Amino acid sequence: MTIDTSKKYTAVMETDKGKLVLELFAKDAPATVNNFVFLAREGFYDGNTFHRVISSPPFMVQGGDPTGTGSGGPGYRFNDEFSSRKHGTGTLSMANSGANTNGSQFFITYAPQPHLDGKHSVFGQLIEGMDVLKKLTPRDPSKNPTFPGDKLLRVTIREE
Repeated sequence: MTIDTSKKYTAVMETDKGKLVLELFAKDAPATVNNFVFLAREGFYDGNTFHRVISSPPFMVQGGDPTGTGSGGPGYRFNDEFSSRKHGTGTLSMANSGANTNGSQFFITYAPQPHLDGKHSVFGQLIEGMDVLKKLTPRDPSKNPTFPGDKLLRVTIREE
């Protein structure tokens, strides 16, 4: 394991619209946070597109797919980690295609999404940058795959 669950981890996502700062829940979702931290430190997320942005009605922003199509990932999958944490406003959670299919894709919610509880692993919370999240351009790769999405320039991990 890359992380130490006794430490505090914060992810700083630099986008072409500004900065998002997220607290990571290492104690509640150690394997998920470990995966995210590992990929971020390896530069996996750098230069990716926010390939799915559904802001009306307020739903979520999705990233972490190097292909930008919604079907890419790191080449492996890992199990879900559920805790008592719910999908509220600004929740960072794993995107998946069913039980235990987590890889690299994540999403951040614009508003509470209780229908996602128990289906997606919550592993963080947006603590700064909701204004930036709201600036991201709506995009749906299934409807317009060539429409360019906003960029996730880099993800930096702070460890305390």
